[in-house]
Amino acid sequence: MAAIDLAAARSGIDSFLLMRCAGSAVAAAVLRHYPQAQRYVVLCGPGNNGGDGYVAAQALVESGADVAVFAFGDPSTLHGDAACARRLWRGTIGPLADLVPRSGDVIVDALFGAGLARDLPGPVVAAIERVNAEDLPIVAVDLPTGVDGRTGQVRGAAFAARHTITFMARKPGHLLLPGRSLCGALEVHDIGIPARIVVAEEGGLRVNAPALWSVRAARLDASSHKFRRGHLVVFSGGAQATGAARLSATAGLAAGAGLVTVASPTSALEANAAHLTAVMLKAIDDGQDLDRWLQDVRLGAFVLGPGFGIGDLARNFALTLCDRALVLDADGITSFQAHTTALFARLAAATGRVVMTPHEGEFARLFHEIARDFSLSKIEKAQAAARISHATIVYKGADTVIASPDGKVAVNANAPPWLATAGSGDVLAGIIGAHLAQGMPAFEAAAAGVWRHGAAGTRAGVGLTAETLVASIPPLG
Repeated sequence: MAAIDLAAARSGIDSFLLMRCAGSAVAAAVLRHYPQAQRYVVLCGPGNNGGDGYVAAQALVESGADVAVFAFGDPSTLHGDAACARRLWRGTIGPLADLVPRSGDVIVDALFGAGLARDLPGPVVAAIERVNAEDLPIVAVDLPTGVDGRTGQVRGAAFAARHTITFMARKPGHLLLPGRSLCGALEVHDIGIPARIVVAEEGGLRVNAPALWSVRAARLDASSHKFRRGHLVVFSGGAQATGAARLSATAGLAAGAGLVTVASPTSALEANAAHLTAVMLKAIDDGQDLDRWLQDVRLGAFVLGPGFGIGDLARNFALTLCDRALVLDADGITSFQAHTTALFARLAAATGRVVMTPHEGEFARLFHEIARDFSLSKIEKAQAAARISHATIVYKGADTVIASPDGKVAVNANAPPWLATAGSGDVLAGIIGAHLAQGMPAFEAAAAGVWRHGAAGTRAGVGLTAETLVASIPPLG
């Protein structure tokens, strides 16, 4: 966003006019949400975020409101647009240390915005703690003070806003946890920067949505038949660990694969056969069985990992399948904890479409150095993992990030909190596998799978189980 602001100024746009538009948008939002406030308390920082606050304060006064302004730092040392905004404000300015929140206040937080990249100073932390303790409504300008705009992490303390007003586009800190949970209801306001400038500087980061992948989705028509819709294979574990594979398989069928087969060891055939109807069953015990079966070119995609077991067999199967379309999940990922070099080298030379779906623990097992680099955001970690592994990475969590080796990245924002339940990840693997089987590229297949998984969670509602989640998968197109 800093680059976008600079490019807008270089193009001849009046940057102070943009600040006035931003501050006016904040004032309008505050009045719309909290017209009954007894006092609007505007907290202004030492930079352009504070400038937005001074503009908002003056607009609130001109609307007839009672407004108090408190500043961190010496307002007389402001420069540029922030200094111009300070001169607009015709009221008094108290030091932040003098702030005493009271009942009936609405707090407008314009201390530090999305550019914060260091821990907050002590006086700001103290003010945040005083305000948060009173449980007053807080409207944050750009991002709640204390939230790092790049990583979403809290820098010592942070306001818990009920509303956040940002400009032109969402920032990583609005989407990544814990920042997302501190923003409250998020509003994005257009303050007049041309879309061409935003697009030129946005760097490929997207919020996951159907616009990213809908053009790649398979479409049903009168000539469609089951093989054109793709054949998905899900590998089962032994007789005592078959449920996860069946969940993936039924999810793949519900997500649109034309045919789904569970590849089962002979020892688990009876257990799987007792629970499968529309999903087919095939005995696969070792690498020779798999090699023979792979001569059938109609096998479109594979899911390996849910309940499969950790060890040599998982590694051998995965390495064999790297030239095909593969979702490597759960035990399939963990099996390579001490063998990452072999996996990444194979993926670098392979011609397939491979998606890996680690949760935080699995990510740390496979990408040790990246996981330990706390200077990186979750987005940057997923991008780094995709680059070194040569696979599309689905870094799971409430703020799932999807990244591809070519740099494309998307953050998912539609998953409800109750989606975290046993078997949920197995369902996701099956949905992504169905998309690969239908011919979607790896990044689009993964992004669509994560989005449909979140939408299914919302449809299924609080108290969902993995089975009800499968039944709630929405249409792809």
